[in-house]
Amino acid sequence: MSDRLLSPSRPSSAVRAPLVFGGLPEAEGWERVPITPRDRVHFRVDRDLPLEEFRTDAPDGVTVSYDQGDGLYRVDGAPGSASVLADWVKAWCARHGASTVGLRAETDVRRRSPRDLPPAFLADLCRHYGPVSLKRLQRNMSTIRLHLPDPDDLGQQVYEWVLKAVSQYDETKGVPFGAFLATQLSKWVHDLGRNAHGRTAADTEHKQQKAIAAFIAEHQRRPSEKELAAFMGQSVATLRRNSQTVATLNGLRNLQSLDGGPDTAEVLLPDSSEAPDEIMGEAEQTLLSHALTAACAPDPDARRDQRAGQPNVLGWATWYLTTWGGRTKTQLSNELNTSVRNMNVYADRVEKALKDRLAELAD
Repeated sequence: MSDRLLSPSRPSSAVRAPLVFGGLPEAEGWERVPITPRDRVHFRVDRDLPLEEFRTDAPDGVTVSYDQGDGLYRVDGAPGSASVLADWVKAWCARHGASTVGLRAETDVRRRSPRDLPPAFLADLCRHYGPVSLKRLQRNMSTIRLHLPDPDDLGQQVYEWVLKAVSQYDETKGVPFGAFLATQLSKWVHDLGRNAHGRTAADTEHKQQKAIAAFIAEHQRRPSEKELAAFMGQSVATLRRNSQTVATLNGLRNLQSLDGGPDTAEVLLPDSSEAPDEIMGEAEQTLLSHALTAACAPDPDARRDQRAGQPNVLGWATWYLTTWGGRTKTQLSNELNTSVRNMNVYADRVEKALKDRLAELAD
């Protein structure tokens, strides 16, 4: 996985030969395209931008990238240009009827563009490290399958992670690329849950699962509530509150209609002339809940790597918990560790789809 030498006590014949990609030794490939500093502006928008026009209008020397899965735009420019770029982005979006969400200017970001590497070098590197990464991720597969159940989607995600590591790898630190990639993979697997369900909820679930696994390894049985609280150094009340967060997270994952076609399930309504008012009230709530869940399902016409092709879990949680759960958006923002603006972006997507579905129900 790297060009590190084996132990010095081994015979010289045990030295691992450097990896060669596209006719270049790996170290020489990094030297040809070193990592460089830049200023970067991250942002999302409340509607899709005409990306090619945005790139064409960008100032000279500025590059634009777009992460379809996260709906995140990145604008890179020369060091010292962060504030100017941020103002330009806001003005350009405003002229095109879009509002920026969560705009953040960052200075001294060290990155390389994978496309600057020799094409044969990059292709061979991905062919080598893709299967290596899949093998390394076997220990995380139970978590990965919650978010990427399709093997084709997993394969695509792994190669995206390899390219992400290529862009972030700093060859001057003396750490082999293979070792750097291995450490980042576990972090990025954890980020799958954080991105989909909110940072606090995903982190809470991760800590609880690690504590339960450690307790089982030590005692060969699952802990009781009091034992788990003591093991984690928490009060029982804190553990119960966190357990409720985890239960909510798992409940969201298990909403089958978010991934399956909710419209294929028939909803039976009682005859309003025969049913009492309270039953009709429950039926109306069922219809509304069904419409909300259906509005959060993936768009069947969108690709899986697009935001519209993913279940809109954050939008569902925002609508459901503020409508029936007695929560405010500020409370949810604190619990899920995401901004109210970000919640509004996902909730607005729900609103557009929900209006259409409620109109159909009214007919």
